[in-house]
Amino acid sequence: MKVAIYGQSFQKEDQLCVMELLDELKKLDASIYVEENFNKLVATITKEQVKGTFTQSVGLDSSFDMFVSFGGDGTMLRAVTYIKDYGIPIVGVNTGRLGFLSTFKKENVRKLVTEFEAGHYTIEERTLVEVELNSDLGEFHGINFALNEITVSRKDTTSMITVETWLDDEYLTSYWSDGLIVSTPTGSTGYSLSCGGPVIAPSAESLVLTPIAPHNLNARPLVISDKTQIRLKVSGREQTHLVSLDSRIADIPNGKEIRIKKADFTIKMIEYKSESFLKTLRNKLLWGEDRRN
Repeated sequence: MKVAIYGQSFQKEDQLCVMELLDELKKLDASIYVEENFNKLVATITKEQVKGTFTQSVGLDSSFDMFVSFGGDGTMLRAVTYIKDYGIPIVGVNTGRLGFLSTFKKENVRKLVTEFEAGHYTIEERTLVEVELNSDLGEFHGINFALNEITVSRKDTTSMITVETWLDDEYLTSYWSDGLIVSTPTGSTGYSLSCGGPVIAPSAESLVLTPIAPHNLNARPLVISDKTQIRLKVSGREQTHLVSLDSRIADIPNGKEIRIKKADFTIKMIEYKSESFLKTLRNKLLWGEDRRN
């Protein structure tokens, strides 16, 4: 087994779960690779157990069996920029509050390895969206895709922006709002949800357009086919606006055409039978619980 391990930060209270993961992998004689910066944080634990390190540009390929992310949902989103189109299955060990992506409890980290080895999991293909800016500015340094959402939003102003929107080259509407979110099913439980968007099952072949604080009150979230080509053009009082791909943000001139579509590859999420999407929904949103007391 060949395993990649990634994290953005490391707290003293997380030391035990990292040690337990390494111990289980050692039992399987696994080849362990740790992200270069994270390896510096956990060097006292990993010692000679790590075979090598990797960065966002080198060290990973399709030969890896598993990618383990230590942290929360934000860490998982950043991890996707390492995996790219390599097809490495990923799982998140949650070291903070319960997330929708990083769902495996750190107290049960040994099961992450034993259940994987026993085949007690499924691989769920998660849709990505990608942006084309019709320029050579290189705003996102070649990583032009997002797992959760692509968002256009206002910058340096309290005034709203106008987002002209076309679907498959047919004009839809102009959103007068703080911005517009183009969300995948995975991202439907993120920023889009907080702006009134629907929860969508990860396997649904859909995208969601969710306006951010729209002035025109008849503007509502719209669910569309993920085969749809989306074209946006922003105008407003300022000369620029923001475009974000998950947590990565670029400053884009107003009037520049932004094209968004489903990416040509997917992210393979490891879903354990003990940690399903529906179970996470129930726990996170408190569904099925009597809250009257």
